[in-house]
Amino acid sequence: MRALLHIEEKYMTQQAWAFLGGKQVPLEDAKVGVRTHALHYGTAVFEGIRGNWNERTGNVVIFRLKEHYERLLRGCNILRIQLPFSVDDLCEITTDLLERNGYREDVYIRPLAFKGEQLVANLNLNSVDDEFMVVIIPFGSYIDNSRPLKCQTSSWRRPMDSSMPTGVKISGLYTTSILAKTEAIAAGFDEAILLNQDGTVSEGSGENLFMIRDGVIITPSETDNCLMGITRDSVIQLAREELGMDVVQRHIHRSELYLAEEVFLTGTAAHVTAVGELDHRAIGTGETGPITKKLQDLYFSTVVGDNEKYSDWCTLVSPSGG
Repeated sequence: MRALLHIEEKYMTQQAWAFLGGKQVPLEDAKVGVRTHALHYGTAVFEGIRGNWNERTGNVVIFRLKEHYERLLRGCNILRIQLPFSVDDLCEITTDLLERNGYREDVYIRPLAFKGEQLVANLNLNSVDDEFMVVIIPFGSYIDNSRPLKCQTSSWRRPMDSSMPTGVKISGLYTTSILAKTEAIAAGFDEAILLNQDGTVSEGSGENLFMIRDGVIITPSETDNCLMGITRDSVIQLAREELGMDVVQRHIHRSELYLAEEVFLTGTAAHVTAVGELDHRAIGTGETGPITKKLQDLYFSTVVGDNEKYSDWCTLVSPSGG
């Protein structure tokens, strides 16, 4: 937390820009009212997008920008949010904003589509106006992935898709993740693993989960109420195309994780991070396993634009500032 605060303080003297109300505005002017519908009811859809600084090329490399906005618009459809922008429009808004901010380091890009009308005590989505914003902040490591994580199975259960859409990033849904993460950190762990209502494994508080048993990569399926993660999809493709390993998507029982040779988490913020311990039980050797390490190396080279085979996943932006 102190590191992130230091980064934000570093840029307080540099004019930062956000996108709100259909235009770029100084960050300090990007404000919403206290009666904003999304503030009271969580009626918003967001994305978390990484921009990775490549010192060699002098570019910020945005990873799978188009796919993020395709997912955002799917979430908007569920919440009946109608934006006047196409996927291409949203990509252009984002690259223009990033270029103007002029950051020369890793950044986190947060687009948010939300019910922006100043309206309290209204539960009808059809009668509430929509708004869209983007904010970009310098962003280091979300999780220390230089070492395996110590994780806890959370007492909080992942909501079922029949109660809350789980395949997209709806703001209100993340209350459960926040409770799980807070519980884990308070107990001395790094991260939480959430189970479904039936006790099968769903995901981490903000990451998808993979395990390796008998040399097979396994991950929960879409019917396990996990987010259809973009990093998850990237890792599945890298495993198949670069390691020649298929990925099985199926239900995972809690005790299977204790018996796995390797467990790792994936996410835009977390990248690819090994789990060395779960509920005070070592996973495999307790260290980063060989398959996890290969996927980490493949993924990191890809997200900074150094893997030409996957250059179509990367959007390069040259910072200008101003």
